[in-house]
Amino acid sequence: MKDSSSLPIPGGIADAASAASAPLATPSARARAQLLFRLENVPFCRWHTKARVIMGSATFFDAFDALSLAFVLPVLVGLWHLSPGQVGLLIAAGYIGQVVGALLFGWVGERYGRVPAISTAVGVMSVMSIACAFAGNYEVLFLLRLLQGIGVGGEVPVAATYINELSQAKGRGRFFVLYELIFPLGLLAAAQVGAFVVPRFGWEYLFLVGGIPGVLILFFMMRLPESPRWLVGKGRLQDADRVIRQVEAATPKRSLDTQHDAAQIEQRVAGLADGIGKQNKASWKELFSVVYRPRTLVVWVLWASSYFVANGINNWLPTLYKTVYHLPLQEALRMASLSNVLSVCAVLVCALFVDRIGRRRWAIGSFIVCGLLLGTLAFLGAKSAWSVMLLGSTAYAVMGTTTVLLYLYTPEIYPTRMRAIGTGLATSWLRAASATAPAVVGFVLTGYGIATVFGMFAAMTVIGLIAARQMIETANRSLEEISP
Repeated sequence: MKDSSSLPIPGGIADAASAASAPLATPSARARAQLLFRLENVPFCRWHTKARVIMGSATFFDAFDALSLAFVLPVLVGLWHLSPGQVGLLIAAGYIGQVVGALLFGWVGERYGRVPAISTAVGVMSVMSIACAFAGNYEVLFLLRLLQGIGVGGEVPVAATYINELSQAKGRGRFFVLYELIFPLGLLAAAQVGAFVVPRFGWEYLFLVGGIPGVLILFFMMRLPESPRWLVGKGRLQDADRVIRQVEAATPKRSLDTQHDAAQIEQRVAGLADGIGKQNKASWKELFSVVYRPRTLVVWVLWASSYFVANGINNWLPTLYKTVYHLPLQEALRMASLSNVLSVCAVLVCALFVDRIGRRRWAIGSFIVCGLLLGTLAFLGAKSAWSVMLLGSTAYAVMGTTTVLLYLYTPEIYPTRMRAIGTGLATSWLRAASATAPAVVGFVLTGYGIATVFGMFAAMTVIGLIAARQMIETANRSLEEISP
């Protein structure tokens, strides 16, 4: 079978790249389209797996660090005599930092590249996690969690953009969601390690477990190749060609044979070139253009509503079991960790069926089922820890599939020229909602009781359902086809 890297490119890669370096010169749309087709034409192989494993390791500890506070709070409440309001604000501190990180590193990822942005974010996240272990009081921990949040908030959206840009259209949903499965696994690890480490060794050690491996992962992350789609978008065609050749060398397989499918290949390349020729210059203002404004507003509501529910539940569960239902510390942590076990199972099911069912229908179903579970829990009064574990943990797991799905869907609906900033800005709404939810839970719990808390979460799923009905379907379509 003839390698697609040998396909003729009018003017050649070298000529197009030379033109790019010349003043006022722009690489031809045809040369860019040829590179993008070659990337799309390589099926998933060990090269993709290596990138997914390394990037997934960083995402694993991002999740671990994000949830670690929830499993030290039951100790800190007694140790530092914290009120429900203070607990909510301490949880919110990390998410406030994540808003800043999502916006900052989204911009860095567009300007300087995906890999430098992610590596810097992981460095900040890991160093601040280690520093949290040495916090001696509420105020210092609040500040350190705020700073750590900047790294946590910057890593995931740019990493999601990077993995999406390495993927081909066919099977992208399964490939990406299996990668993103590492996030609920990180949450699960934080829960299981927290339930074991905190009662036996102290709360400080949980932050060390999350921080030290992240520093070690940096060495591998900085050796990852840059996103070929980002390189093409920046006119660095020789660099993009070098990376794509590495991808092609990893497997002899191709989706389309260059000899037998020449007509179809030419049609694909011509379509890509036409789309590239019509592209506007990158600007964040394009997020609110006629084409992208509806997508932007819908996805913002999806991020805010789904994470208000998911992180509101997940961050408070250990403390609720300890303070509302008066369970012993170890039992409270163990019951809270069940939510993350269920979430991993639910996300795995999502990975297997999301390409077949579609992004839109999956999200709609998720909001409906989650809302019914939370509404039932509120109606029954959430009178026992077991009812919360059964209905609340299951609702969290169901909503967890949509929170992961959004990391797949959001980069799909934006073109390469603004994919990182669009995803970063969208995820800032998850951070804002995640900062708001724990604080609101603290005040609602004090003033109105536990049943009202779950009723509030049920009401939020209705808002998410309305937004989910406005989604566009992106399954099994190339990124360039979805986003002109």
